[in-house]
Amino acid sequence: MNSLGSIRRSFAPWTDPSAKPYIEFRNVTKRFGDFTAVNDLSLSIYEREFFALLGASGCGKSTLLRMLAGFEEPTSGSILLDGQDLRGIPPYRRPVNMMFQSYALFPHMTVEQNIAFGLKQDGMAKVEIEQRVAEMLKLVKLSQFAKRKPHQLSGGQRQRVALARAVAKRPKVLLLDEPLGALDKKLREETQFELMDLQQKLGLTFVVVTHDQEEAMTMADRIAILDKGEVMQVATPAEVYEAPGSRFVAGFVGTVNIFEGKVSAREGVAATIMTDGGVIRSENASDATVGSDVAFAIRPEKIKVSSKEPAPGIDNAMQGEVYDIAYLGDMTVYHVKLPSGQVVRASALNAARVTEDPLTWDDTAWISFRPDAGVILTR
Repeated sequence: MNSLGSIRRSFAPWTDPSAKPYIEFRNVTKRFGDFTAVNDLSLSIYEREFFALLGASGCGKSTLLRMLAGFEEPTSGSILLDGQDLRGIPPYRRPVNMMFQSYALFPHMTVEQNIAFGLKQDGMAKVEIEQRVAEMLKLVKLSQFAKRKPHQLSGGQRQRVALARAVAKRPKVLLLDEPLGALDKKLREETQFELMDLQQKLGLTFVVVTHDQEEAMTMADRIAILDKGEVMQVATPAEVYEAPGSRFVAGFVGTVNIFEGKVSAREGVAATIMTDGGVIRSENASDATVGSDVAFAIRPEKIKVSSKEPAPGIDNAMQGEVYDIAYLGDMTVYHVKLPSGQVVRASALNAARVTEDPLTWDDTAWISFRPDAGVILTR
């Protein structure tokens, strides 16, 4: 059986019909006055899953997190954790901990005092606190910074202190609200992998809110894409990218070319679509029916650009003109304008230092792609 994308790990309880969700949102609605932040939303998250809530600002992802933490109550519906309804349970009695984007460290306390704070509040014995703090410092590689104050640390180090403090109480679920938003790009990329390793070591369930699709794709086992308080799709990063469930998801995650058209023929899993750009044959027709209006979505890296016309009989070949070029080092992005006026984005990996088929502005170019390279969307 072929799988979409690379294999991340064998962990996939959502494929097991007998597996019981650890966190459940059941028909949850949250209104603030006349504004509906979350609209009749249902969602299941499994134990030890790294789950991402992804969406633009105002889509309801942070509201979901705050309801799970206990800072907000649903207007209707229920939230369950390990089978227990959380309604009416205050935040400090829930087996969850939340790490905020601002980190919220105490400036007058040292690193070890910050980490120990919650443990002291819980009345843990002094010897146990010292052991737990030492364990956490080692886990986040900050043992040598134990006596420093937050202002003496870098942004990445402060982020790790906040993380250590959040997991020190060993919550069942760790909630992370835009946890890497304050870091620069390079540090953010490094920290993504650190978070993944930490989650694996601790065996906790992580629920992260982010608007950064690359962050969600890198870290999460599954992603829920939200729009206007509703779930548009829940799937693995590879499925979201390679098999988006709608035009919205295809356009929201990564870069995509969309060809609007009508299905003229259907044969098994394949379909032929008539578009303004030309005839497209796709082997990923899903539930498209003959005569229906559909969209064909294809990622730029799946499209080949060449100055040479493909051999006769090749499916999905279209002639156009090079409209724009962007050299990005590892790849070159071409914008090819078709006679219909549609501009198609195609990217070519720069595997060699010298380009064998140099194309420049206003050149005639051919784009082509395999029948299994894109997907037909019916909604």
